[in-house]
Amino acid sequence: MLHMACLANIWLIPVENTQFVSSRGNEYFCEIDEDYLTDRFNLTGLNTEVPYYQYALDLVTDVFDLDADDDLREQIEKSARHLYGLVHARYIVTTRGLAKMYKKCDFGKCPRVLCDGHPLLPMGQADLPNSSTVKLYCPKCEDIYNPKSSRHASIDGAYFGTSFHSILFQVYPALNPEKSMRRFEPRIYGFKVHAAAALARWQDAHREDMTWRLSDFGIDHKFIEEESESESEEAYEYGEEVSTAKAEKIAGDVASGRMDLGN
Repeated sequence: MLHMACLANIWLIPVENTQFVSSRGNEYFCEIDEDYLTDRFNLTGLNTEVPYYQYALDLVTDVFDLDADDDLREQIEKSARHLYGLVHARYIVTTRGLAKMYKKCDFGKCPRVLCDGHPLLPMGQADLPNSSTVKLYCPKCEDIYNPKSSRHASIDGAYFGTSFHSILFQVYPALNPEKSMRRFEPRIYGFKVHAAAALARWQDAHREDMTWRLSDFGIDHKFIEEESESESEEAYEYGEEVSTAKAEKIAGDVASGRMDLGN
C-alpha cells in the first residue's frame, strides 16, 4: 500500500490512499500507482537528489521496518515526502497520471473577472526543487497566480514541473479554452486613460502581427469575438435574423477588443 502521508507534515500512520489524497494540504496531488513507484526505471537519478533514499523509498512503498530513533525517523519522513513529490512530477505527465489529474479538476478558479471563473491547473516555474513554490495556471488568460491557501502556497513547484499543463492540453485538446480579446478598460469620466490605452494599442498591433505570422504557417487562429463576428455576418448572408441585443453585444465586444482610441 502506498502512503500519501509522505506529503503531509505529520507522523506517518497507516491509512488508505484516498484518505491522504483528500486530506488538507494534499489536494493538488494525485495517487501514484504502486507499480510505477516500484519500477526503478521511473526513479532514475533520484537517489542523488534525496537523502536516505532507500529508507525513504521503503517508507513510501510501505516496507519500512527500521527501528530508528525519533530524529532519524523525522529525517527519513522528510526525505520520503520529497521523494514522493519528485516522483509525482514524473508520474503526472504519463498517460495514467494525466488521466488522474484530468479527473480531479479541483485546483481552484481563476481570480481574473474576465475569465469567468475558469479552472486553474497547478504548475511549477522550475523543474529543480527548492527553486519556487507551486503556482496556478489559467489557460484562458495564460497567466499564473498564487494559491489562496497557505497550505498549498508552501508546496514545492518542482513536484508538478513546468510541462504538465502543456502536455495535458496536447492529450486533451478540448480542455484548452478559446482565447478572448476582452480586457478591462480604465476610464476617467468615460474617457480612456492614455497610458493604458497606448499599451492596449501596442498589444493589439502585436496580436494582429502574430495572427498573420501564424497564418503563414497554415495555423488559423481566431478569438471568440472574431468567431462571433463571422457568425453574425453569415447569418445576414443567409437571411437569418439576428436580434438587436445580440448584434449590439458583438459590436461592443469587438470594439472593446480592438481598443478604438478615437476618443
